[in-house]
Amino acid sequence: MPRERTPLNPLNGNLTRRRALLTGAAATTLLATGTGTGTARAADTRDVDVAVVGAGLAGLTAARDLIAAGKKVLVLEARDRVGGRVVNLKLPGGGTTEGGGEFIGPTQDRIKALADDLGVATFATYNTGKNVLYKDGKRTPYATDGLLGSVPPIDAAGLANAAAVQALLDDMAKKVPVDAPWTAEKAQEWDRQTFETWLRANAVIPSARFLLDVACTSIFSAEPRELSLLYVLFYIASAGNESTPGTFERLTETADGAQATRFTGGSQQVPLKLAERLGTDVVRLSSPVRRVARGADGRYTVTADGVTVTASRVVVAVPPPLAARIDFDPLLPAARDQLAQRLPMGSIGKAIAVYATPFWRADGLNGQVVSDAGTVRSTFDNSPQDGSYGALMGFIEADEMRAHDAASEAEVKAAVLKDYVTYFGDKAANPAAFVLQRWDNEGFSRGGPVAYAPPGVLTQYGAALRAPVGGIHWAGTETSAYWCGYMDGAVRSGERVAREVTAAL
Repeated sequence: MPRERTPLNPLNGNLTRRRALLTGAAATTLLATGTGTGTARAADTRDVDVAVVGAGLAGLTAARDLIAAGKKVLVLEARDRVGGRVVNLKLPGGGTTEGGGEFIGPTQDRIKALADDLGVATFATYNTGKNVLYKDGKRTPYATDGLLGSVPPIDAAGLANAAAVQALLDDMAKKVPVDAPWTAEKAQEWDRQTFETWLRANAVIPSARFLLDVACTSIFSAEPRELSLLYVLFYIASAGNESTPGTFERLTETADGAQATRFTGGSQQVPLKLAERLGTDVVRLSSPVRRVARGADGRYTVTADGVTVTASRVVVAVPPPLAARIDFDPLLPAARDQLAQRLPMGSIGKAIAVYATPFWRADGLNGQVVSDAGTVRSTFDNSPQDGSYGALMGFIEADEMRAHDAASEAEVKAAVLKDYVTYFGDKAANPAAFVLQRWDNEGFSRGGPVAYAPPGVLTQYGAALRAPVGGIHWAGTETSAYWCGYMDGAVRSGERVAREVTAAL
């Protein structure tokens, strides 16, 4: 059972001077967590039943199930690590934090089952003490165990309006089929408008609108103006399982919600251990796929850096916008290609400041913030389970992330720490270490946590999302009926596509 690694000296004097921007090649060099090497290799050839593009949770899960079904599989991964949008970041001086997908919660059954099978333990996200609301320049700590639960203490009219809007969204979401949202009775009406347009008509109290705006950027890393209302309703419906309907609250809550639990040793332990189980002969790193071509015999030639693979079937398990950058021959059907062109990635970064202790806990705070201003507008306590050092994690999302994509690390750090001081006091000003992960600048992600649908996309092109194209099959969290955008959705998509391919072979 992996254990959280703690720093030998979290206040090492070099920490504040060491560069800790763990992105791209620098990140993987420091992480050294891949299941192979990133060194150049002579080109070789492989012949398999199924070639899988992408060694995130979706691709690795698909490979596991296909091998169990007796198929010969090769997974091709562009990065020199596995995990995709799930990555552990090594902290200077020791310790681990999560730079990508991190939390799981109720009804996320498949990622939990996978972790259990691999021996990766979980622990509750730190949630003891008060949250902080920062609104209109005022900082207000508030208890989360009262009648309102974790709802920030805004005015009574705003609370009533927000509750009514949430109930209406949940009711509308129940009318959206999770496996085909474009077939909902009101799909055309809902897909013609943005979530912002709908909110303006329904969240009429400014404080209610504030809560829903923060929830939107926190969930999607996109602004309400960018999202189709139908897509938002599908996402809510997706936040459940076959026996439990999804709810808006499950997306936003910590206790009993999508942020309830973390993985001991960091979330990348799951794909790392799965890849280790599959073996280095199955998972090939540093091999970005450039071309997928179908031959006269119906088999596919997959051309990647350093290797050419022939296969009867191909599973593409990367986000739709990145799949669109692969050269397909023959061309993909227009509907599939147009779909991929219209699903942009959200804009997200994570900023983690590391301290000798989780000092906010002594102040009666749980490390969670909801704010209407600043570079970071929501935070979590990312300290290890034993609390041996403190870690504050802040999300930089949507417009705020885009505003900082081209900024220097020093500029981002200054902006983030300014917010942390506002929320948690002067002790937050001087962390022992600072780690920044900007997914917009990741060459094989270009954003996160999910590729979302603007208005008009689902009703016009949604049917192409999972439909195989000849022997090419599609996986990835975006293709999941449940927990789309989450680690659980990625695992579910891998399991679904493995069944699909096994039945076809």
